[in-house]
Amino acid sequence: MSFVDVLNRLSWEETKASILAKTAGDVESALSRPVGKLSLEDFKALIAPVAQDYLEPLAALSHARTVERFGYTQQMYAPIYLSNVCSNICTYCGFSANNRIPRKILNEAEILQELQAVKALGMDHVLFVTGEANLRVGIPYLSKAFELARQTFSSISMEVQPLDQAGYETLMEAGLSSVLVYQETYNRDSYAKYHLKGMKSNFDYRLETPDRLGRAGMKKIGLGALYGLDDWRTDSFMVATHLCYMEQTYWKTRYSLSFPRIRPHEGEFQPVSVMTDKDLVQLICAYRLLSSEVELSMSTRESPVFRDHVHKLGITSLSAGSKTNPGGYVVDPQSLEQFEISDERSPAEVATMLRAGGYEVVWKDWDSTYDGCACVGV
Repeated sequence: MSFVDVLNRLSWEETKASILAKTAGDVESALSRPVGKLSLEDFKALIAPVAQDYLEPLAALSHARTVERFGYTQQMYAPIYLSNVCSNICTYCGFSANNRIPRKILNEAEILQELQAVKALGMDHVLFVTGEANLRVGIPYLSKAFELARQTFSSISMEVQPLDQAGYETLMEAGLSSVLVYQETYNRDSYAKYHLKGMKSNFDYRLETPDRLGRAGMKKIGLGALYGLDDWRTDSFMVATHLCYMEQTYWKTRYSLSFPRIRPHEGEFQPVSVMTDKDLVQLICAYRLLSSEVELSMSTRESPVFRDHVHKLGITSLSAGSKTNPGGYVVDPQSLEQFEISDERSPAEVATMLRAGGYEVVWKDWDSTYDGCACVGV
């Protein structure tokens, strides 16, 4: 059994209708639940349109639950894009194989330059990102990148093409701690319209990726949807259902959620569903009440003003100083970005903001000794 079996039992349209039908009484009942007792039906109420009238108590409760579990801390990280080569055709992505853009794969010397640049920003946690090109940017390439990063970084995450279980086990031995894999949308019909060619067009294989990660014993798995591809409320419920399934099935693993909203890119795609700032606040708080343990991450896609205010409501990690193009820090700053960032402040500036608000800045996910991969250069 995998989450594919769970999703196959859910109707997209029935779920959407059920969310829209939630009442003020349903929201009040959900808000009254003690920690750990919120059901998926309660979650539907918290993301329903009627719950927007309850944003203030929802936000206050979310903040309290976050501080109770995580304290006044914010983890910081930065992505390093290793490649923009991709074998998929996806209608919304700047790296799509049919976009006529210069392609680049960083070599070892260039990876080291980018790692040194991110380390100089104060970071001790790095996220490797690539386009999905398993033949050219596969396990041997990634293993070498992890080997280089482990010389100076305590924790390494990646967001690349889905792999089989054996592939993840190999990369864990090379120092991988965490994997982010987003389903983009849980609506099969919509998914097929956006993912036209390549391995990513296989809906079930992608959906089963977190199961393969769980069986491999990955320490942390990131889930999520790309908001703008379909109805955000229905996709969010599917993510919540996926999270609950994973927490129950692979209970030794930690989990994180992210909230990417479609931003401008090379191409002509425009979002079919708009998630407003108010909607995103509602969703962040609903996820926190659903799970006190899940880590919630916000990237530099969002504006400085929004991040400065909303991080207090449930967010536990922030990216900063991000470059979303291969070699973007020092090697090739002019290469095409996957998407445009909104918060262009340096990590030091974001850290100053956080400290001014009474938060402690944590520059790594966990110490390298936790993975048995002590940093050579530390």
